Amino acid sequence: MAAGYGAQAAIGGDSRTRDLIATVSAISNGLMNEVAKVIIGKNENLRRVTIGVLSNGNMLLEDFPGLAKTLLANTFARALGCKFKRVQFTPDLLPSDITGTYMYDQRAGEFKLRPGPLFSNILLADEINRAPPKTQAALLEAMEEKQVTIEGITHKLPAPFVVLATQNPIEQEGTYPLPEAQMDRFLMKMSMGYPDRAEEKAILARRKLRGKDDHDVAQITSPKKVVAMQKALETVHVDPAILSYIVEVVQRTREDHRIICGSSPRGSQNLFKSSRASAAIDGRDYVIPDDIKGIALQIISHRIVLKPEAKIRGITGMHITRKILSEVPVPVIQPA
Repeated sequence: MAAGYGAQAAIGGDSRTRDLIATVSAISNGLMNEVAKVIIGKNENLRRVTIGVLSNGNMLLEDFPGLAKTLLANTFARALGCKFKRVQFTPDLLPSDITGTYMYDQRAGEFKLRPGPLFSNILLADEINRAPPKTQAALLEAMEEKQVTIEGITHKLPAPFVVLATQNPIEQEGTYPLPEAQMDRFLMKMSMGYPDRAEEKAILARRKLRGKDDHDVAQITSPKKVVAMQKALETVHVDPAILSYIVEVVQRTREDHRIICGSSPRGSQNLFKSSRASAAIDGRDYVIPDDIKGIALQIISHRIVLKPEAKIRGITGMHITRKILSEVPVPVIQPA
């Protein structure tokens, strides 16, 4: 395996590419270190969110209340130097409440756009499943096309544009489950999890030392640099054997007898993009199989729709994805 990785390194990019990726790695790790001063003990999730931002993808955080989902989104936005907006999704929320609307300006004698919270860089869609389907659908164009259409006029959203949505897995009364089409728009789905004893004590100790509820967060980068880092991922080399590995993992989700439908081609494209981001964070200009395995659970599992009998037996998309990853042969890259 090590020889394979060395061979992959040999077919990486030139010195300019390596310098570019080294810059992406330095900024990314600086970003995670800054956020880690606020979000304690969740380094894996900090890496996943960083991968999501570099991949220009949307993320769904599903977990219980009070586990720092909102704090995570806000802290990342401040460290990124990005414009942050938060929308509390409720049953009476209208599509125009998030997209914006045209209002008549009496002084100018014309209708002018009053932008909604979608016109931001980082949008926190809090408890997204509490809004009715019509409002959820208003997010689809923004999440996928990075644009919104208001009264027949299309408006490009600021770059970067990333949605971090949250939902509570235990309070389902009065909610509207996200349809498969919308779930597929999320690059990944993850959970925060409770802190352990040491982590929770550290949270309290830092609060005591800080002397206030608010957190001081240094700006590490800027929206313009984030867009440049996203473009830099195009220089990360992906070997044909890695492409075949991604395809095999995704194809097997469609062949399992316990599911109604498996991952869409969007899932394989997201694995492709995220593996490049993972490599860049580690300072590599080439992808290795561990980049795929390290993020596949969060990218593939929520795209799997199970048959009722499988759900009754307690089987989840995570179980099926883990089984596939354990069975698919890991490629060994041969020298070119």
